[in-house]
Amino acid sequence: MNCPVFRSRSPSETRRLGARLGRLLQAGDVVLLMGELGAGKTVLAQGIGQGLEVRDPVRSSAFVLVSEYRGRLTMYHADLYRLEDPSQVAELALEENAADGVLVVEWPDRAWEEMPPEHLLVHLEWADSRGRRLTLRPRGARYQELVDRLGRRRRG
Repeated sequence: MNCPVFRSRSPSETRRLGARLGRLLQAGDVVLLMGELGAGKTVLAQGIGQGLEVRDPVRSSAFVLVSEYRGRLTMYHADLYRLEDPSQVAELALEENAADGVLVVEWPDRAWEEMPPEHLLVHLEWADSRGRRLTLRPRGARYQELVDRLGRRRRG
């Protein structure tokens, strides 16, 4: 399995990587964003929104578990940070409800058992005081293809 690592030195670089990824996404795709508080998950989600041509600003909400943003495809942005009970995620039927668009989930580890088995996991971590390391872990052939295409664009 190919797990490329991208480096980002700023929020704008993280956002650009997200936009590149967003341009490659198709209906039914699932992207899971995992990392410590402040690692850049929401910034990456904003970039994905840009790549999906979403007009409204993507932000994490303290009160709404799932936000919808209209663009080339609808982006369903779930932020599970404040989730109290993983069974709440099962009730949302995220994968089924987001089948016509792209599902982006922050903090998927809060309800890991409810996440689709095939997805692209992006693990964001601090590389140093300013930089981030983003490791892309594809689960399934569709996501391996996505990672390969993203890597070709990086080199090309």
